[in-house]
Amino acid sequence: MTVNAATQLAPIEKIAEERYVAPAKPSLVGLSRAQLADALGEIGVPEKARKMRVQQLWNWLYLRGAKTFAEMTSVSKDLRAALDQRFTLARPEVVAEQVSVDGTRKWLLRLPSENPGERPHEVECVYIPDTVRATLCVSSQVGCTLNCSFCHTGTQRLVRNLTAGEIVGQVMVARDRLGDWPEGVRPTDGVLPQGDRLVTNIVMMGMGEPLYNFDNVRDALHIVTDGEGLGISKRRVTLSTSGVVPMIERAGAEIGVLLAVSLHAVRDELRDVLVPLNRKYDIAQVLEACRNYPGASNARRITFEYVMLKGVNDSIDDAKALVRLLKGIPAKINLIPFNPWPGTKYECSDWDQIEKFSEVVFNAGYASPVRTPRGRDILAACGQLKSATEKLTARERMALRAMAMQDED
Repeated sequence: MTVNAATQLAPIEKIAEERYVAPAKPSLVGLSRAQLADALGEIGVPEKARKMRVQQLWNWLYLRGAKTFAEMTSVSKDLRAALDQRFTLARPEVVAEQVSVDGTRKWLLRLPSENPGERPHEVECVYIPDTVRATLCVSSQVGCTLNCSFCHTGTQRLVRNLTAGEIVGQVMVARDRLGDWPEGVRPTDGVLPQGDRLVTNIVMMGMGEPLYNFDNVRDALHIVTDGEGLGISKRRVTLSTSGVVPMIERAGAEIGVLLAVSLHAVRDELRDVLVPLNRKYDIAQVLEACRNYPGASNARRITFEYVMLKGVNDSIDDAKALVRLLKGIPAKINLIPFNPWPGTKYECSDWDQIEKFSEVVFNAGYASPVRTPRGRDILAACGQLKSATEKLTARERMALRAMAMQDED
């Protein structure tokens, strides 16, 4: 297929149109220990008592999942009352939940807007269960900075960055909805993994470019991976970027989680169209940054994401070129069958072609087996998220559901 001139001239990055404005009673969710100590100082807790009180709050928030101060029975009534007057434990509000035929769950979450009375901000968060693990796909921005031509999220405006609390809040919402706390009640519908934890892995692959919201993503992931908090190992957290080269090394040094790169093409002229950020940081620069990523090794490989687009980037020559490009990088390749969305001009590669492509990269030692797309029927698969649940025609809903049922078979 050909790409028209209008697409080629699409801007590389969008500018945020709004900003976060803290409510009169801000939430303690997402605050670091130092910030919690400052919050306690605001309500008159003596400095010598703050360390102990911070640990109590931390335990109630992230180990027990408290939603109200009244639940914190190990905290004095006077302190609970003072906290309740000044703060909340609020997470993002769930305004819609969809459950796919394959067990994938998508939540539309509502956040405060810049100006009271105006339309609230919304993001989507996706839970993808398997038999032995379950992955939560978390958003970092309302909308997206970039304009990747195959991505549904890229078609909308960039509203604003999420705060650390709103990022952590997505994890807590998922655990709330799934009963994934010590005394939680698990849902009886859908598919859930076997085991003690229902959220075992985190991927920063939802709406937005995480490295354009670096500070908030870093601070949120420190809480998510804290052994005395939400306790998800850094080896089970993956941050995905479209290739913000100057921030990649910082991500390795300051966050230390696994890295994924949205590559999607082996030639600059094509990647310029699919991932317009390539016009700023080309393939050679992205790969050099990956070679220097702190902690990368055969045990902590960098994942290169490659969406399979029919007649665009799926030839055997492309597969061979991909293998050559990644030589010397501890890498694995995630081949993603394209997930259609209303209005897209792209098609998914034929399955036979995907298998031939996969064989080339698999034999070179780079690829995991191609996985069946999850959540297609509720627009929850990779590249399908948007700030509001998409209004589909009956025919579109039936087509997506039939595709998902075919995937399951």
